[in-house]
Amino acid sequence: MAEDGRDGLITGEDGCARCFWQGNLPDYQAYHDQEWGRPVANDWRLFEKIVLEGFQSGLSWLTILRKRENFRAAFSGFDIEAVARFTEADVERLLENPGIVRHRRKIESAINNAQRACDLIETEGTLASFVWRFEPDPSERPARADWDSLRTLTETDQSRAMAKELRRRGWSFVGPTTLYAFMQSVGLVNDHIEGCVIREQVEAERAAFVRPV
Repeated sequence: MAEDGRDGLITGEDGCARCFWQGNLPDYQAYHDQEWGRPVANDWRLFEKIVLEGFQSGLSWLTILRKRENFRAAFSGFDIEAVARFTEADVERLLENPGIVRHRRKIESAINNAQRACDLIETEGTLASFVWRFEPDPSERPARADWDSLRTLTETDQSRAMAKELRRRGWSFVGPTTLYAFMQSVGLVNDHIEGCVIREQVEAERAAFVRPV
């Protein structure tokens, strides 16, 4: 395994260069290769990612990734309507679950956000149609997706706008940095670094993706 600190890439055992952050750890590499940056239009998956990005605040994404199946079991597979019906008894149940992050405010936020997502879907049709309105125009992206351009990019005008609108609608734990990480993960942007073996695959998926309306 070789890392070039100047370009943010790691060469793995298969001889392919990838974004350095996955560290060539098998589960993290699978997430990097198979999920991160690939466009998502499914409301449950989008809701899951928003909730998990909120739980990730102050922690590493790898910690959340390795607890994801526990989160799915605890939160009814991130069925939005089911989570919206959670009660204080469910909050207490979740606080006793060692398989997830036991943080009361984040648990309560997930339930609140499910309720607010139900409201949003009622007015907007789908969560996906709302989220994809915030996809940036290509002209607003860095001219080159290299390490120097992307390493300090933690929020954007679009993530700030999405955060502002969701907060207006009563959502919580949806700051612009959290939402930019969400945008990266569900394919609103492709932040695989130039030279990463997955970047062109994601570009092709994004080009073929039918944006929800």
